[in-house]
Amino acid sequence: MNALELRDVTVSRGAGPVIRDVSLDVRPGAITALVGPNGAGKTSLLEAVSGVVPVSGGSISVDGTPITRLSRVARSRLGLVHIEQGRAVFPSLTVVENVRLSARSSAELDDALALFPELDERRDSPAELLSGGEQQMVVLARAFAARPAFLLIDEMSLGLAPVVFTRLLPMVQRFADQGVGILLVEQFTHLALGLAREALVVASGRVTYHGDAQALRDSPDTLHAAYLGG
Repeated sequence: MNALELRDVTVSRGAGPVIRDVSLDVRPGAITALVGPNGAGKTSLLEAVSGVVPVSGGSISVDGTPITRLSRVARSRLGLVHIEQGRAVFPSLTVVENVRLSARSSAELDDALALFPELDERRDSPAELLSGGEQQMVVLARAFAARPAFLLIDEMSLGLAPVVFTRLLPMVQRFADQGVGILLVEQFTHLALGLAREALVVASGRVTYHGDAQALRDSPDTLHAAYLGG
């Protein structure tokens, strides 16, 4: 079965490893939540998968193709899309111009904008004039237009009001419903676990829980112990 596969992945920064020996499979149409305390190495892991930083050990593959030594551009051509922290829009470009960067056709552009009526109404507005929530919609629309096979989402809620984030969260499920495999890093742990099928907790650079997301969400003691590194 096709998958994004990580095997014993270790990522080092500065003096030593920030995350060690992580193994997981992200399947098409499935959401995997990657949660844990701040500074646990979650962002570093996503950056290693997308090629922002190198791995210092282990291997990563997409549909059986090793990507550990591939460039970020080469990985994106295999369908790997990374939504990084911070609503990475191009502020001087309009909404349409931002989304067009990923769309291969006018139809893909229109389909992406149709997901968010607010954006469709502001197609010609520079992204810098949008609210934080609207800018995150642009980022999601651009990812949708890229037709990803696997999507890495890092702290989509960062800097957003909870009510805005709650409105955006169903879009993650919509990606999954269309067959996209998703690795989701999110500070709102219970919301992420409620959406995901599988969960990993990372604490102090290592995996302290790997299993059913709902079971973890329903067991505060297990979740607490995993966050403490137990």
